[in-house]
Amino acid sequence: MTPGARASAAIVVLDRVLAGDPVEVALTDWGRGARYAGSSDRAAVRDIVFQCLRCRSSCAALGGGLTGRGLVLGLARREPPNVAWFAGGSHDPQPADPVTEAGRAPVGAEVFNIPDWLEAPLRASLGTDFAAVMTAMANRAPVFLRINPQRGGRAEAIAALARDQITATARADLPLAVEVTDGERKVKSSAAYLSGLVELQDLSSQAVVAALPLVDGMKVLDHCAGGGGKTLAMAAAAGLRLYAHDAAPRRMADLPARALRAGIGVTQLARPEDAAPFDLVLVDAPCSGSGSWRRDPAGKWALTEARLDALLLDQRDILRRAAAMVRPGGWLAYATCSLLSGENDDQVAAFVADRPGWVLAQRRLWTPLTGGDGFFLAVLSRPDG
Repeated sequence: MTPGARASAAIVVLDRVLAGDPVEVALTDWGRGARYAGSSDRAAVRDIVFQCLRCRSSCAALGGGLTGRGLVLGLARREPPNVAWFAGGSHDPQPADPVTEAGRAPVGAEVFNIPDWLEAPLRASLGTDFAAVMTAMANRAPVFLRINPQRGGRAEAIAALARDQITATARADLPLAVEVTDGERKVKSSAAYLSGLVELQDLSSQAVVAALPLVDGMKVLDHCAGGGGKTLAMAAAAGLRLYAHDAAPRRMADLPARALRAGIGVTQLARPEDAAPFDLVLVDAPCSGSGSWRRDPAGKWALTEARLDALLLDQRDILRRAAAMVRPGGWLAYATCSLLSGENDDQVAAFVADRPGWVLAQRRLWTPLTGGDGFFLAVLSRPDG
C-alpha cells in the first residue's frame, strides 16, 4: 500500500470509531477485509489511527471537522511531511478543498487534546507540569519490558532479544527494566518473551511495585489483579505467598498461563476475605486511565463527568474493603494509572481522615515526563493492635 492508501484506510477505520465502534474492533474488521494489506501496512494504518485519536481535538480543528477525513487531514497538517497523503494519487484521499476544509488553529483545550471539562482538573492536579505532560501525552508511548530474574539476568535478556532483531537498552532507574528502541512488534513472538525471561510492563507500573515494602515470606493480595502484571512483578521482587482477585474474574483469564511461563505460583480468590488477613494488599483501582491515554486514546474521549463520579465512589468502596483485609501492622498500597488528584491524593486523604491510626508512609506520582505512563501510589500502614 502507498502512504496515501494507508491514510485512506485510516479514514475508514476512524469513521467507524467516531460512530461508536471500539478501535480494536474497527481495525480488526478493516484488516479482515483488506487481504492485500501486509503486516507493515496494518501497522502503519494502526499508527495513523492511534495518533489521530491521541491528537483528536487539534487534528479536527486543523482538518476542518470531526470526521475520519478531518482527523487524517489534520494529522497531515500537524505533521507536514504527511501532507503528501492528499497529493491526488490513485489510492490517496481526495485533495483538501481550500474553502470547506481550510481548517483553523486549535484553541483552548483543543491545543492539549483533552475534553474541555478536563482541562481545569488536570491543570489543578499537574500544576506547572500540565503543558509538558499534555504534550508528552500526544506522542506514542515507549515500550518497556521487565526481566524475570527466575529466568535470567538483564544482560542475558538483552542479548536474547537481539537475536530476534529487537534492540533493548537497560534503564538505570530500575534494575529489571529495559526499554525497547527497535523491533517492538516482534516482542511477543520472541524467544525471550515466550520463555518467560521478559514480560511487557510499563516503566511506571514497574516502579509502583519496586516502591512496595515487600519482604520474603509476606502474604500478599493483588486485589484488582486484572491480567496479573503487578502480581508477576511482585513475585520477581521477593519470595511471597501470592493471591490474586478481581471483581471481574474474566480479566484474570491470562494469569495462569503467564504465571506458568514466569515460573511462579499464584492463588486466585473469588472471595479474598476468606484468606485474610494479609501482610500487604495492593489495590490497583479502576480509574479514569488518564495516565495511560497514550496507549488508550479512545478512553480519553469516552470519559464523562458522570463516569468519573462513579469511579470515585468505586475507589472509595474498594479501599474500605481492602483495608479490612490488612493485618494489624500491615500495609495497604493504593495505586491508579490516573493523573487526577480527585482519584489520588483526595481519595487517600479522605480514607486517612476516617481511620485514626492509619499513616501515609509513602506517596509517589509518576508522569510521562519520567518516561512511563502516569501512575500514582500511596502506601499506608495499619496501626498495630
